[in-house]
Amino acid sequence: MRRFFGFDTGSTKVANHPQAQKRNRQRIKQQDHHRHFKSTMRTYIKRVRSALAKKEHDVAQEALKLAVPFIDRCAVKGIIPKKRAARFVSRLTQAVNALSS
Repeated sequence: MRRFFGFDTGSTKVANHPQAQKRNRQRIKQQDHHRHFKSTMRTYIKRVRSALAKKEHDVAQEALKLAVPFIDRCAVKGIIPKKRAARFVSRLTQAVNALSS
């Protein structure tokens, strides 16, 4: 997101009403907050997948133990839908378990 002196420059609409201006400020702040959580969640998922690609079962299990609570936390906070979180956890767990057998 491009920001210039605290204002969102990516938007073409201008908020003229004080309430709309406040909502725009809140939206920008919330976007930054959610971006951090989504980025961190993707990093945890990538760590599991890279361990799976290298066929390192122990590393994949440890990465999964860190990834699952963070994915669930993102779902509880409403950053991602709960069903999407369940799908991520399920597929990663299945992949790690398949690697062990």
